[in-house]
Amino acid sequence: MNTEAGTRRGRTRTRRTRAFAVSFAIVAAVLGAVGLVGAAAGVAQGPRVTEVHVDPAAAAAASGSRLIVTTSQSLETVRADQVTVTPAVPFSVDTSGRSVGVRFGLPLHDETEYRVRFDDVRGVGGGPGATLTHTFRTPPAEVFILQRTESGDTVFRTDLTGEEAVPVFSHEHIEDFRATSSHLVMSVREGDRARLVVTDLEGGAERDLALPGDGFVTNLQSADRSELIGYTFSDADLDETGGLESALFTVSLKQSAAHAEPAPVVVTGAEPRVAEWRFVPDTDNILLLTFDGSLLVTDPKGETATALGTALAIEGIARGSSQAVVLRGGGMVTIDLADASEAALAPADVDLGLLGAVTPVPGGGTIRLGAPTDAAGIPIGTTVAAATDDGSTTVLMELPSTDVALQTCVSPSGRYAALVVAPDAVTNRYDLYRLPMPKKVQTRIVEIAGGEQVLAINGFDISWCQVPPR
Repeated sequence: MNTEAGTRRGRTRTRRTRAFAVSFAIVAAVLGAVGLVGAAAGVAQGPRVTEVHVDPAAAAAASGSRLIVTTSQSLETVRADQVTVTPAVPFSVDTSGRSVGVRFGLPLHDETEYRVRFDDVRGVGGGPGATLTHTFRTPPAEVFILQRTESGDTVFRTDLTGEEAVPVFSHEHIEDFRATSSHLVMSVREGDRARLVVTDLEGGAERDLALPGDGFVTNLQSADRSELIGYTFSDADLDETGGLESALFTVSLKQSAAHAEPAPVVVTGAEPRVAEWRFVPDTDNILLLTFDGSLLVTDPKGETATALGTALAIEGIARGSSQAVVLRGGGMVTIDLADASEAALAPADVDLGLLGAVTPVPGGGTIRLGAPTDAAGIPIGTTVAAATDDGSTTVLMELPSTDVALQTCVSPSGRYAALVVAPDAVTNRYDLYRLPMPKKVQTRIVEIAGGEQVLAINGFDISWCQVPPR
């Protein structure tokens, strides 16, 4: 009896097992078929966008930011001629697995909608090509600017309306300041003592940077990327027996206060005193002009240097490029720091009078200051003009002879020019700082493309400036 019951139960389990196996096989086959159909459908449709990464604020602040599109398939290599960026900006393209990236060669314009389109994007498994698009908008521009007053000095953050100015750092004596992507660096003085003060962009987390000694900081600058700053330093007790004089140092703001020691930039065999210098954009190199007029491009340690002849002044290097504008004894020239090739600066097709400062513009062209003269050759004002690389020139602003243009700076994207003006120059006395400035000074911001003035604000040293006024 028990044996027969056990046998029946065993047969029942066997039938159930066989039924389950058959059902499982049928389901698996159906799922497999569905999967194959889905995969075939995916291939038939071409790659689809599954994820996009882009930081519009970073893209507007500096060159080198990327837009990365991830798709549903591993991709064939996407060429640059398959990509369109609107408005146009230089870019490069790279493909890796299911992702394709666009690296912007220049900072993007502020408060602007950008559209990136990829044409005929194909998966490595074959199938039709697909058109992928992504649109994003950059934020409004923000800048920092320094105002000096009788009661103390303040670095403000403001938009381009000037209506949202917010104080972020105050001190009784600010000589100069620079902004990086994450920090503010202020050169201040307390009596006879110099300090370099670092804060975040809100003015918090304040700390001091170690200096090479007791002395004076000049020519404060910041690299466009990598949180690197530099300055020239002179000992306070410098005399004929020796000491540091206009020695160049760099320091990384990424280091903690305990480890942020200044690193000297010394080129073997070259005059150690540096009259002017610039960070070369998108590299670790430095362009410097020594006291004896030698022009050199060197690595940060001064170990590998290339001599570029002699010069009278460094006018500037356009962001996102290796093109420097330099004043030689025979006139203004452009030098490609990548290969040392050189060409004369194309003359303006508008008579600007006596040529003054020339400021390179990212993406090409220059902002030029000229001084028109009367019949006796005496300057009668200042002309501010934008010139293309071939010399085609548009006048942006005319200043009367009563006003003096002290400095021109250009926004990282090349959209705006900022002109530092001292009104009523005859009666506008200078202060007694080591970097002296008139008591009244104004920064006027002009859109280069149309010549429209978008802001006039009291102060100078707008954070677009790569160097202090000279």
